Amino acid sequence: MSLPFSVGLRPGRPVHDQLVYAVIKAVITGQLRAGDRFPSVRTLSQELKINPNTAQKVVSTLVERGFLEVRPGIGTAVSAWRPAASSARRAVLKDHIERLVIDAKRLGLDLDGLVDLIRREWK
Repeated sequence: MSLPFSVGLRPGRPVHDQLVYAVIKAVITGQLRAGDRFPSVRTLSQELKINPNTAQKVVSTLVERGFLEVRPGIGTAVSAWRPAASSARRAVLKDHIERLVIDAKRLGLDLDGLVDLIRREWK
């Protein structure tokens, strides 16, 4: 079975974070839709050659954040996603934004340059 979302694992970043990001991106962009079956922990760990505990943690995180739901006797599926309340959005994005700002500063980018890159990516 191939995975219903794309991910390119890169060294230097936690596998858990990369997978959670990849699945959330797939849901938001419509690559994964509400009701789609999600691979089992075993399938995730085998396909990506990762520890089953990491795969379980990824699924648990996505369930906690409301992107996946466990259906007894059926398995895990993509839940009906809807944008979170403003405070929840900020909380989810805070860590990502902090990393982005740190990386931008490390690379010598000023705020205007960073905003320009964000605008281009947004489109």
